[in-house]
Amino acid sequence: MLGSVKRKTNGFSDIYVADVTKELDEFELKKTAARAVTGVLASHPNSTDVHIINLSLTFHGQELLSDTSLELNSGRRYGLIGLNGTGKSMLLSAIGHREVPIPEHIDIYHLSREMPPSEKTALQCVMEVDQERILLEKEAERLAHEDSECEKLMEIYERLEELDADKAEVRASRILHGLGFTPAMQRKKMKDFSGGWRMRVALARALFIKPFMLLLDEPTNHLDLDALFHKIFKRILVLISHSQDFLNGVCTNIIHLHNRKLKYYTGNYDQYVKTRFELEENQMKRYNWEQDQIAHMKNYIARFGHGSAKLARQAQSKEKTLQKMVASGLTERVVNDKTLSFYFPPCGKIPPPVIMVQNVSFKYSADGPYIYKNLEFGIDLDTRVALVGPNGAGKSTLLKLLTGELLPTDGMIRKHSHVKIGRYHQHLTEQLDLDLSPLDYMLKCYPEIKEKEEMRKIIGRYGLTGKQQVSPIRNLSDGQKCRVCFAWLAWQNAHMLFLDEPTNHLDIETIDALADAINDFEGGMMLVSHDFRLIQQVAQEIWVCENQTITKWNTDILAYKEHLKSKISDDK
Repeated sequence: MLGSVKRKTNGFSDIYVADVTKELDEFELKKTAARAVTGVLASHPNSTDVHIINLSLTFHGQELLSDTSLELNSGRRYGLIGLNGTGKSMLLSAIGHREVPIPEHIDIYHLSREMPPSEKTALQCVMEVDQERILLEKEAERLAHEDSECEKLMEIYERLEELDADKAEVRASRILHGLGFTPAMQRKKMKDFSGGWRMRVALARALFIKPFMLLLDEPTNHLDLDALFHKIFKRILVLISHSQDFLNGVCTNIIHLHNRKLKYYTGNYDQYVKTRFELEENQMKRYNWEQDQIAHMKNYIARFGHGSAKLARQAQSKEKTLQKMVASGLTERVVNDKTLSFYFPPCGKIPPPVIMVQNVSFKYSADGPYIYKNLEFGIDLDTRVALVGPNGAGKSTLLKLLTGELLPTDGMIRKHSHVKIGRYHQHLTEQLDLDLSPLDYMLKCYPEIKEKEEMRKIIGRYGLTGKQQVSPIRNLSDGQKCRVCFAWLAWQNAHMLFLDEPTNHLDIETIDALADAINDFEGGMMLVSHDFRLIQQVAQEIWVCENQTITKWNTDILAYKEHLKSKISDDK
């Protein structure tokens, strides 16, 4: 679902909007039908804080949450984290659909997808989201023409005044400006924007209607977004993000979904890591002390339980102490999250030059603007480049030109006759056969691998184990679908990896595993990513795509990030 909100107008029960966009698609309906949620509201029904106890959530019979508590307090911004497949998106979706007992006076907006391409401008898309204002304006116009029901017309005008209806365009424009839209871009059609910019328009819609509870599932990573949230959003925000930078900049609290429970930490992501480490260190000290005590007492009981009367009494005393310890509950051993080790197989050597770009220019249509002009560069198997630059500058376009998916308008791209290129992109999961299991899908793609057990081992390297390997792909989380795509990509045995936003929907542990695999890979790599941490881990060069050309950035990605921040400040 793109974004939905449920809200009632003050005193106008005949004007009611349950969804501000479109009907749920068939897949979303199936997901909702396959989900079971139970929970009890423990906070006061009129409170602006939400406290739900005994919360359980199952999906296709798999228990994702079990008898846990959901605590969301007004004025807090929560980062929801946890491994792929643990149920983060499912929980947000259940809250967004009011399958948990959220009080009616708390309106909810759930954002999980960018705006679709259309003829509407960015400004129109933002303004049209406030259905209450639009319907009230239409009703006022109708009543004014009919010249009747003056009392009701005055009520509508009063409500429009409360909504600051006359300032709607100014407010929408200000929000878009905060997300990086110039006045000219605000009047540009949605069909002319890249996916990243369309996601920002969707986010602007959410901020425009100011819901009491805003749910964001993998929002676009924009450098100044943290400042925007501090300034604009003062209610309840819950977001899922793979970006440590974003979690650090935005969040006041972290919710960790682990072992079917929700655990709460105060502070941003870095503070969560520090606190969790200290808690687990103390937990292990307590666990080890208890286990030493238990071993000592058991040993004493075994040795002296049948000895002299005095020793037997002492043994019985220790046995009672041991029973009390067990009855009061022993400290559990800390179980660390499963670590993955992604793997890109050896690709062999190809002598340079592998790909040569000679005087290449490109535009999408004959009368359209040039995306690139007169590009000249070469890439080889030792290339480790991150492409950065503003959304819409042509980063993904460049990768498509290099693979041959797009042809240059002018110039030539020469490729070694034996080079194999593997491209990962944001929409790769849409090409999966959702009715097949990951195991059957991979066996279909790679029929030369005859043994199922061998394929099971291959898929297991990408974090898909047990039932996940044989369940229909449609039942997997977005992050698990991405892992299927990485398994598929790796076994193409490519010489060059072109990775376009590979971290979308991946948890932080999986991103680290991907970084290790890229660093161990013996071929070349070009990366498009908003994840500065991944770029810092794997890129040896930074290329800036901007103003129809490509220039090498002479220092590291952190310096580039600071450069962008200062540029944004100057623009404002």
